[in-house]
Amino acid sequence: MNKMLIFAGVFNAIAALMHIGCIYFGAPWYRFFGAGEQMAVMAERGSLQPTIITSAIVVVFFIWSVYAFSAAGVISRLPLLQLVLIVIGTIYLIRGIAGLFFIGNTMGRSADFWLWSSVICLVVGLIHLIGLKQQWAQL
Repeated sequence: MNKMLIFAGVFNAIAALMHIGCIYFGAPWYRFFGAGEQMAVMAERGSLQPTIITSAIVVVFFIWSVYAFSAAGVISRLPLLQLVLIVIGTIYLIRGIAGLFFIGNTMGRSADFWLWSSVICLVVGLIHLIGLKQQWAQL
């Protein structure tokens, strides 16, 4: 079992659960986690849009979690495992790098949100790709 990919799977699952928390607890959680005032206000007004958007994000994070656990050897092998893990790691790295460019133009979020979320994405992206490199021959 690959510890890096297990960590990646756990991180993705926690990210999904935090997004479920945003759906359940509403505007205060959207604000705290930096979703932006617009999402928080829509949630306060009872709009379904934040729930739909956040639910889609939850599904993506859970799929990513399952793929990381599969590559780690925790669950059975899924199709296109190498390709999907490359895509996941790359998405995290692109998001991490791109987010750094928004620190000066926050688009309704704080500079701290962009900095910390970017650092987290860069680290998690590297963990996915390092774990994948370690497991490559077994996949």
